[in-house]
Amino acid sequence: MYRAIGMIELSSIARGIYAADLMLKTAYVDVVSATSVCPGKYIAIVHGDVAAVESSISAGIEAAGEYLIDSFILPNVHPAVFPAITATTMPDKTGALGIMESFSMSSMIIAADAALKAADIQALELRLGRGLSGKAYFTFTGDVAAVQASVEAGKTLIIEKGLLVDVEVIPSPSDKLWPTLF
Repeated sequence: MYRAIGMIELSSIARGIYAADLMLKTAYVDVVSATSVCPGKYIAIVHGDVAAVESSISAGIEAAGEYLIDSFILPNVHPAVFPAITATTMPDKTGALGIMESFSMSSMIIAADAALKAADIQALELRLGRGLSGKAYFTFTGDVAAVQASVEAGKTLIIEKGLLVDVEVIPSPSDKLWPTLF
C-alpha cells in the first residue's frame, strides 16, 4: 500500500522527461502518470512510501530548475486518488454527483484527497490537464450530504490558493448523464 504521492509540473516537456527519469532513478517509487499536458507542460506523478516520494520529488525539483511551475508531496494520501487519476474507477452505485474544477492540477489532487477524506464518497475521475488547457477537475458520487461535505472540504483548499474555477453538486443526475462520465 502506497502511503504518499508527489508531483512536479514543468513548463518544458523535454526537461520534464529528464526530471522524471532522475526521479525514478533516485528512489524506489512508481509512476502514477508522467506525460505532457495542455498547454505544452509536463507532469510527473509518483507514489511510494513517504521518504521515497520526498527524495524523488526533491530530485525532480532540482532537475526542473527554471522550468518548475509547481510541486507537492502528500503523505497518507487516500487510496482512491490513484485509480481516479488513471480513470479506472466504476462506482458501486450512483447518487448525487460532485464536480470540482481548478486552474491547477496540483491543487486539484490535494483537494480530491481532502474531499475523499471528508465524507463517504466514491471517486469517479481526476482529470489532469489533458484537453483542458492546464486545468483539472474531479468527479465523484455519494449521497447528497456526503457530496456536499466533500465539495466544501476540497473547495476550501482550492480557494486558499486562488485557483478555483467552479464547483457543482447535482443531487439527482439524469440517468442519461452517467454514461458520459465513464
